[in-house]
Amino acid sequence: MGLEIKIPAVGESITEVTIAKWLKKDGDAVKRDEVIAELESDKATFELPAEADGFLKIRVAEGETIGIGVVIADIDGAGAPGATSAPAPSAAPATPDPVSQGEQNPQASNQSGYGGSQAGSTNTPTPAAAGSGATVEMKIPAVGESITEVTVAKWLKEDGAQVQRDEIIAELESDKATFELPAEGTGTLRHAAKEGETIGIGATIARIEGGAGTAAAPAAPAAPAAATTTAAAPSNAAAPAGASSYATGTPSPAAGKILGEKGINPADVQGSGRDGRITKEDAQNAQARPAAPAPAAPAAPAPAANPVPQAAPAASGNRVQRRERMSNLRKTVARRLVSVKNETAMLTTFNEVNMQPIMDLRNKFKDKFKEKHSVGLGFMSFFTKAVCVALKEWPAVNAQIDGTDIVYNDFCDISIAVSAPKGLVVPVIRNAEELSFDGIEKEIVRLATLARDNKLTIEQMTGGTFTITNGGVFGSMMSTPIINAPQSAILGMHNIVQRPVAENGQVVIRPMMYLALSYDHRIIDGRESVSFLVRVKELLEDPTRLLLGV
Repeated sequence: MGLEIKIPAVGESITEVTIAKWLKKDGDAVKRDEVIAELESDKATFELPAEADGFLKIRVAEGETIGIGVVIADIDGAGAPGATSAPAPSAAPATPDPVSQGEQNPQASNQSGYGGSQAGSTNTPTPAAAGSGATVEMKIPAVGESITEVTVAKWLKEDGAQVQRDEIIAELESDKATFELPAEGTGTLRHAAKEGETIGIGATIARIEGGAGTAAAPAAPAAPAAATTTAAAPSNAAAPAGASSYATGTPSPAAGKILGEKGINPADVQGSGRDGRITKEDAQNAQARPAAPAPAAPAAPAPAANPVPQAAPAASGNRVQRRERMSNLRKTVARRLVSVKNETAMLTTFNEVNMQPIMDLRNKFKDKFKEKHSVGLGFMSFFTKAVCVALKEWPAVNAQIDGTDIVYNDFCDISIAVSAPKGLVVPVIRNAEELSFDGIEKEIVRLATLARDNKLTIEQMTGGTFTITNGGVFGSMMSTPIINAPQSAILGMHNIVQRPVAENGQVVIRPMMYLALSYDHRIIDGRESVSFLVRVKELLEDPTRLLLGV
């Protein structure tokens, strides 16, 4: 009874895969960990290694779609099914034939001139690369409870480079953070995924071959040109470097369905997947080419009184377009924002704040504050403290909906929206209500630095109860921020502008800022939202209240 090869679990949300290509034929001898097939889901392409030495018996045809856990092949270690070993030639010809002259191995006539194919060869093993050790197969580790796939953001070590154990070889990017991938062994690195490719958790990303050599085993000596007239290369020989692979221009099952619905020919779509394969995203972004106009029949000459209008002149200047794949972070942000708009009863209420008292207080104490605490005194600490006080008085603004329940939080974990190089991230200040002004400023500086360096962890970006976003740093006068789910409210700050206002019957010029509070009307009523924002305004316009707790 042979060893059964089953489709492994390749991702939390993946239930079926397609046999993209069998890399070994039925009856071929295979080695343990040798890649025998390529599997394709609607998200990525995976390699299937052999689980033992023996002879391969294929059960499922190439191109068929099957579920996780289904048996697709057997490996029989007893011998080749239905075949016997071909006898090896007894000796080399006494007189070298012009075609085979230059071949040093008498068995070379049974092997491909490409140097790797075993089709039609005898069972006599070919020389292996000397000094090679065990191969370590590196797979994508689990990096978070809700993360099912990552993108190879950058290879830090080239294919074929020598690496040491624990040396960082690549950067992986999920929809929430960027991670570093260390080498799991010492040896020669072989990439199994391309830079920019998105693959599932548990998929093979690289292999580390043991041994000191960095170069591949030398190919067999090339036969003279005349040899090609008498000995054709086997049909399963590997394609030379630079040639298109079987995947080039081939759509995945999901992509093929989308293209069929759109009526688009796969030949008109540029694939961005592995080896040029057309992915689901490529199909979704593809646009049908306008049909070529049918050749018109010769028309009768138009009367001179009705001249034919001339075609519009072609546009001049730069007309270059550039297409980039969305990062996982950008795709997740887009998906969540649309989900919030569709699933919440979101409203926004506005107010304005006279920032003169806070600006006067900062100008008076900012130098002493920085000298004592080694951090600047910014506006965010005032807003964070004011928000924490108001959240204690209006707890519904600090709550969230969980199914049919409302979860009230007695603590204030304030999320601060930060524009990082790869997109918007929202790190969290834990228990902000217990921090002093300098404690808040130091935490903001720390989190912002991690965001700019793409070093924020998932734990540092989850679990907030209320969000503050400051579009004013980019010049925004007024906006309606979108709630950061599962939270129920978000406060938007804007730029400070000198505007005329009335004070005690007099028109005066004051530095004014518009505030916007977006909230989920399912849990927060208008009275609570307006009262919360008025309380924040009151605390900011008289900051001594923050110090006295009134």
